[in-house]
Amino acid sequence: LVGDIKEILVFGAGPKDLPAGGPLATGGLTGKILRDGAPVAGTTVELCPSPSTFFTKSPCHDAPVKFVATTDADGNVDVSPKGDPPGFVRVIDDATIAVPERPGNKRVDGFLNVLQRPHVGTLFVIPGRGDTLRINGVGTVLSDADYFDDMTVKGNRPILALEIAVREVFFHCPKAFLRSDTWKPETWTPDAMPSVAQMVATIMTDADPADLERRYSEDTIRTQLY
Repeated sequence: LVGDIKEILVFGAGPKDLPAGGPLATGGLTGKILRDGAPVAGTTVELCPSPSTFFTKSPCHDAPVKFVATTDADGNVDVSPKGDPPGFVRVIDDATIAVPERPGNKRVDGFLNVLQRPHVGTLFVIPGRGDTLRINGVGTVLSDADYFDDMTVKGNRPILALEIAVREVFFHCPKAFLRSDTWKPETWTPDAMPSVAQMVATIMTDADPADLERRYSEDTIRTQLY
């Protein structure tokens, strides 16, 4: 990389000011830092030696749920939740992660989108925590890879995986979760809207409401997770 560095993001406390001296060469980086448009001489630039360390020490590793956004060739957007035990996202190397696919609604909207436009956006969430991790990149749909066995859960090997070549990684502030009190159980109102069974009953008017409630109940769906 050769050029001007216009912004530095510091995680943690960080230095109060840019270092006053040191060589402008770390990890093969060559360039200069600008302050108010003027070069700052004699500054050391330190790069993260292993992005995979950042992944594994962040919500990417500990989040039990994530959301994947994709678009089709016409720009139509689809967002799909993905969930498994914490650590289900596989960190393949310093710039690649993989998300296992489990049985779902069988629409495969996201995969069909990736085949048309491979760019994907992801959001990793840890229940009870406000900040989230966003990873954007280029996706590839795989039917098998040498790491599939490592993503087996309860004896079930993933049927597919979305491998993502990472292009951007950054944290998102917790303001949305704080404003909404998302993680305060006393604010939860799961019965504020009709159940899925009740909504389906308005379409499948000949169906037995009791059968629909059983079909869409949590107990029934838990038998179909893998």
